[in-house]
Amino acid sequence: MATAAVVGSQLLDAKYHVKEDLILIKNVAKKVIPYYYNVARGRASYWYYFEHAAKKFPKNRAVAFPRPKENPPSITYDAEGYPIYDDQFSLETYTYEELYDMVLRFSYILKNDYGVTSKDTIGVDCMNKPLFIIIWLSLWNIGALPAFLNYNTKDKPLVHCIKIAGISQVLIDPDCAEPIRATEDKINRELPNVKLHYINEPELLRVLSDKNRPKYRAPDNTRRPEDSTSSCCALIYTSGTTGLPKSAIMSWRKAFMASAFFGTIMKIGKNSNVMTAMPLYHSTAAMLGVCPTLLTGGTVSICQKFSASTFWTQAKLVNATHIQYVGEVCRYLLNAKYHPDLKNHNVKIAYGNGLRRDIWREFKSRFTIDGVGEFYASTESPIATTNIQFGDFGVGACRKYGTLITSVLGLTQVLVKMDPDDENEIWRDPKSGFCVLADNNQPGELLMKIMDAKNVEGSFQGYYGNKSATNEKVIRDVFRKGDAWFRSGDLLKMDEDGLLYFVDRLGDTFRWKSENVSATEVENEIMGSKVTKQSVVVGVRVPNHEGRAGFAVIDPVDGLSDQDVLDKVYAHVNTALPKYAVPQFIKIGANAIQASHNHKVPKNQFKNQKLPKGEDGRDLIYWLNGNKYEELTQDAWAQIMSGKSKL
Repeated sequence: MATAAVVGSQLLDAKYHVKEDLILIKNVAKKVIPYYYNVARGRASYWYYFEHAAKKFPKNRAVAFPRPKENPPSITYDAEGYPIYDDQFSLETYTYEELYDMVLRFSYILKNDYGVTSKDTIGVDCMNKPLFIIIWLSLWNIGALPAFLNYNTKDKPLVHCIKIAGISQVLIDPDCAEPIRATEDKINRELPNVKLHYINEPELLRVLSDKNRPKYRAPDNTRRPEDSTSSCCALIYTSGTTGLPKSAIMSWRKAFMASAFFGTIMKIGKNSNVMTAMPLYHSTAAMLGVCPTLLTGGTVSICQKFSASTFWTQAKLVNATHIQYVGEVCRYLLNAKYHPDLKNHNVKIAYGNGLRRDIWREFKSRFTIDGVGEFYASTESPIATTNIQFGDFGVGACRKYGTLITSVLGLTQVLVKMDPDDENEIWRDPKSGFCVLADNNQPGELLMKIMDAKNVEGSFQGYYGNKSATNEKVIRDVFRKGDAWFRSGDLLKMDEDGLLYFVDRLGDTFRWKSENVSATEVENEIMGSKVTKQSVVVGVRVPNHEGRAGFAVIDPVDGLSDQDVLDKVYAHVNTALPKYAVPQFIKIGANAIQASHNHKVPKNQFKNQKLPKGEDGRDLIYWLNGNKYEELTQDAWAQIMSGKSKL
C-alpha cells in the first residue's frame, strides 16, 4: 500500500511538478524577508550584496576576460586541420578581493578627480570588458546613477539619450568611441555642461592595480539610504515607437529579483562561471548575467564581442559552466563550421531568450548542453517569466512552472484577446467593456497586473523623464473598474499544460541583430535624406534568420532614378543610424503607401512582404549588399538563403 502511495505521489509530481514549485517558493521566502529588512535599514542598493560576496569569497575568481590580442600571432592548425584560436586571446582574471579594491580605487578617482556624487547621473559608454564592471560598481559605491549607453548610438539619438537622462558626465572607452567622437561637436553645442572623459584603459588598469593607490568606500549615509525597492538603480536604453531611444528605469527590486530568484532558477552558484558575449549595456547581460553571478561568489566571464568561430574556444579558456544567448546567437553557432572546441568545454546550461523551438533540441545536442533556461522579459517590464528545461518537456516555452505557481501567476500574468480587425489593439467585450482572456493556443497580448493601481510607479517605474511613454504602457479597466495592468507589447500563447510561448512583437518596434529597432526612428532618418515624400518601415521575416529585418517602402520625390534615391538614402542613414537599424530591404514606388480612413498608414500590409519578388513574382525590391543597395534577384536571394551573402 505504501509503495503504491509513493508511486502515485511520483506520478502526480511528474505531471504537476509540485516539488519544484515548493523548492522555488521556499527560496523566495528565504530571501525576500532579509531583503526587505535591509531596505528598511537604508540598504536597498546592490552594492551591499557585492561587498558581502567580496568579503565572503575574496579568493574566488570574480571576472574573467579573454582579451583579444592587439597583434595576435598567425593562426595555426591542429593535426586534423582545425584552426587553433587559444593564442588569439590573453586571459585576464580578477579575484573578488582584487575587483573590490580596484572598484574602491576608481571610486576615489571619481570622487576626487571627477567630482562625482550620489546626486549625479553618469553615462557609461564602454565595450564588454572588466572596465565596464569597475565603472558600474564604482558608481554604485558612491551612490551615483549609471546610464548604460549603447556605444553604437550616434548623432541625434545619442544627444537625446544624454539629455533625457540628465547625464552630467560620460565615461568613454576609446575602443568604441567612434560614434561619440563623431557626435562630440553636437554634444558640446547642445549640451555644453556635459563633460566627456576618454579613458586611457591600460594606464587606468595599471593605476587601479597599484596597492599603494588610495581607496574610497563611501559612507553608508551618502549612498542614497532613502532609496526604496522601486528607486532607480540604473538606466538602460530601449527603442520604442516614439522614434528615439527611451531610458528604462531599472529598480533595486529588479536587480534583487534578477540576482536572487533568476539566479536560483538558472542554478547559478559560487562554483558557476557565467560567460556572456551579449552587450553589457543591455539588461540581459547586466542584470541577468553579472548581478546574479556576483551575488553568489561565482565568476562572470565577458567576451568583448560575439564571434561564432571563437565562441566555444573562449568558453573553454574561461571554463564556463553557463552561457548567455539571444535567439540569433544560437542559430549563428549552429551554422558555424565544426570546431573541436564546440564539445571541448564545461558548459552545462545555456540561458537567454529567443531560442527557436525548431532548433532547440539540435542546439542542446550539438553542444552537449544539459539544460536551457529560456525566459521572457523586457527591460522596462516589472515581471519576467522563466523556463529551465531539461529532458523533453517544455521545449520552446518561455514560462514553465508547476501547477501551484502557474495558478498563482494566473492572477497576475494573463493573455488577452486581440481585435480581429487590428492585431495591435486589445479586444473588449462590447457588452461589458472589459477585456477577455485568450483561449488556449490563441495568441494574445501578455498583461502583467499592477498591484496598486493608484501607485503605478511602485510596480512599474517606466521610462526616465518620459511620463507619456510610461503611461502608454499602462492599460486600465481591464477586468474591473479601476484596475491597472502593464502592457508587454508582445503576443504570446499558452498551451493546455500552462506553458507560455513567445509569438511576436506588437507595434512598430522589431528586433534585429539582438537589438530593438524603432521603425519610427528609421522612417524619420529616411525622410531626412530629402529624397522621399513618405516612408514606411517594418520588420519582415527572412527564412533562416532570427528576428525581423528592416524593410522600407519609399515614395520618392519626382525626377530621381531609383539608384539616386537608394544612394542618397544609404548615405544618410549610414551616418545617422546604428548599423543594425539600417534597412536591409527597400521597395520604391510612387503611391505605394496608402493611408487608411483615419489617416494612419496600416503597416500590417507590408509586414508579410514575400521576398524576393512578392506574391506575383514581379516586385522590384533592393537589398543592402555591403555598402550599396542592389536589386534583389533570385540569384542574390539564393546566396542569402545559403549563407554565402550576409545580411
